[in-house]
Amino acid sequence: MRRRRGRPINGWLIVDKPTGMTSTQVVGRAKRLFDAQKVGHGGTLDPLATGLLPLAFGTATKTVPYVMDGTKIYRFTLKLGESRDSDDADGNVTGHSDVRPTDDELRAALPALTGDIMQVPPVFSALKVAGERAYDMARDGRPPELPPRPARVDRFELVERVDQDTAIFEVESGKGVYMRALARDVALACGTLGHIIALRRLRVGPFTEADAITLDKIAPNDDNAHASPELLRPVATALADIPALALTADEAASLLHGQALSLVDLMGRIPQTEEGEPVRAMEGGRVLGICRLEDGLLRPVRIL
Repeated sequence: MRRRRGRPINGWLIVDKPTGMTSTQVVGRAKRLFDAQKVGHGGTLDPLATGLLPLAFGTATKTVPYVMDGTKIYRFTLKLGESRDSDDADGNVTGHSDVRPTDDELRAALPALTGDIMQVPPVFSALKVAGERAYDMARDGRPPELPPRPARVDRFELVERVDQDTAIFEVESGKGVYMRALARDVALACGTLGHIIALRRLRVGPFTEADAITLDKIAPNDDNAHASPELLRPVATALADIPALALTADEAASLLHGQALSLVDLMGRIPQTEEGEPVRAMEGGRVLGICRLEDGLLRPVRIL
């Protein structure tokens, strides 16, 4: 069996992604800098976008779904009066409009784009259509007809009107919401056209801008050295938003062997949560894994 190349290091690195790089390029760069065996990311950012790109090293990759399910906060700048095929400044111009909505008209369009909505994704997206990526089809001059998809937008605010052509918005949302589509749709709702010219992610789950580090701060001074694993945050930090449940040593041992625990024995310790929602199983300060409360049992879902 071939040994996997790189160091077996575990934890989270919260990168402040620069514009112009893809998320995959950031992962590759971090993997080389740390000489890490395994690295993934917690939610793609477009090349144009900046901001939080959480990178999962080693066993932290097991917690990626819980980060991606967490709340995200974005700030984007909308350019009014012009549409692009990619719905952002990297695309080709597809239309013009002389209509410039007022601030009140922009705000009036936001409630219809807030809450549980149906959203048509941008054609330049990674969604698959008959086995092909939508962005590959669009680049080949075969833009697909993408059906609307459910999306959840918890907050959508106009935060600044720079000038008649430019407005800045802040959005709080769940996973799978396309900011480029929101920008396109708020312009259309006001009888004009628009696209994103700047996009920044400010929060992903438990991670905020205060946690972020730029790629140039990661690189070691010695050309032959690798970045220090001390820069990584513990694997368990990704689960900070999930309610905790304290277990005894015996209960922890059973759980680690894949056994479900009776909720009757855990009465008085069970956090306030809906049935089927994840809980974070703890033994002292140690995170054991993610479980669910189902059918009167605490069932292990992902052991760390």
